[in-house]
Amino acid sequence: MNIIDLTVHELQEKLKNKEITISEINKAYIDRINEKEKDVQAFITLTTDEALEKAKSIEEKVNSGEIKGDLAGIPIGIKDNMCIEGVKTTCASKMLENFVAPYNATVIEKINSENMISLGKTNMDEFAMGSSTETSYFKKTKNPWDLSKVPGGSSGGSAAAVSANMVPWALGSDTGGSIRQPAGCCGVVGLKPTYGLVSRFGLVAYASSLDQIGTFTKDVQDTALLLNIIAGHDEKDSTSANIEKKDYTKCLKNDVKGLKIAVPKEFFAEGINPEVKSTLEKAIEKYKELGAVVEEVSLDIANYALAAYYIIACAEASSNLGRFDGIRYGHRSEKFNNLRDIYINSRSEGFGDEVKRRIILGTYVLSSGYYDAFYKKGQQVRTLVKNEFDKVFAEYDVILTPTAPTTAFKIGEKSDNPLEMYLSDICTVSVNIAGLPGLSLPCGIDSNGMPVGMQLIGKRFDEETILNTGYTYEQATKFRDNYKPEFKN
Repeated sequence: MNIIDLTVHELQEKLKNKEITISEINKAYIDRINEKEKDVQAFITLTTDEALEKAKSIEEKVNSGEIKGDLAGIPIGIKDNMCIEGVKTTCASKMLENFVAPYNATVIEKINSENMISLGKTNMDEFAMGSSTETSYFKKTKNPWDLSKVPGGSSGGSAAAVSANMVPWALGSDTGGSIRQPAGCCGVVGLKPTYGLVSRFGLVAYASSLDQIGTFTKDVQDTALLLNIIAGHDEKDSTSANIEKKDYTKCLKNDVKGLKIAVPKEFFAEGINPEVKSTLEKAIEKYKELGAVVEEVSLDIANYALAAYYIIACAEASSNLGRFDGIRYGHRSEKFNNLRDIYINSRSEGFGDEVKRRIILGTYVLSSGYYDAFYKKGQQVRTLVKNEFDKVFAEYDVILTPTAPTTAFKIGEKSDNPLEMYLSDICTVSVNIAGLPGLSLPCGIDSNGMPVGMQLIGKRFDEETILNTGYTYEQATKFRDNYKPEFKN
């Protein structure tokens, strides 16, 4: 038995039967980080020394009966845009290179209440702006399936860490696909919950009406476990939904008989890699074999949803990142003669090219004379996208699409072409615009041995249906048993 190959629910069973200890679990993962981090570059800040000490302490308290809980001592990775008190929160930016968070995000409080152990803060695209984890100020994370390829983004560090068995699960954030797309690239399960289901308090904002914290796991059962912990109303977050608490593990029925799945033909049209398309078509056939009703529908939103997304997201980014000016927050330039110089030089030095690009675009669409033409129009399109989803969900339970139009691409392949990079999100952004839940899970590999992601979209606050839909497929196909990253160079 190799500890790092186990899912969290398998680790729980081993702990319950006293086959392994909390210290052994954490040591196994820390040894794995020490072995593979030099290749994968998944972490910005490691807290492994503190983790070992914490593991021993928790183990003693569990043995004495002082602590009870099924997740006590389980390690986790945290994307570096969520505040952990006393730990650097950099957002992968020079602007916040030395910022140490003075408080915990709500999701961290929830994790701490379960006595889980953070092994470190994972790498990401700077301020979560990117689709490849190449815009990080600190390092470029590699895809464990092929170290010459990107892990996706912006939560690429979390996805790669789970894929490479450096943590059993991790948290990420998703603004336009930043959990699902890297999950697809790295062959793991990624969930973007319904907007408002998980508190955003303590998440450094990129686009406040789109951002949502979610999960990376090895399988769907672990996704349900982790969602149980982080979901719930939070008075500190004004957008947090006050809905009844659920146990998402109870929805995993391994049965989709009679389930109505819609397959939008536009998501399988020109621009989708033929191998991705054929792999998804096999998955669709599998669902039919399992008893689901799968039908082709029209959902012609992808192209204008992408345009609306970048208008809305960049506008909100321009506003949210205004606070990082060298006075209130962030890097302060040493080159200045007056206040104006501090603002200009601090932001010029502190932000990378992609962040600057999005701030400039956002400022432009919010400016006098252009607000109605762009930002207001983008919000109108947002309503249109929601309405189109509502029409499909009036007749169907789940929408099935590719997670991304291609598998993971080579590092540097799209760096000089921002528009081509933005198209990586074409299958995912509409879900954020409509505030819906989306689940990505692996459904096969292409001829280059890279994983292909399948996206399942559900109705608002109906995570149960997409989790069961994903779980049933997973149980029938056993992706993790058949495929593992090879760390090809």
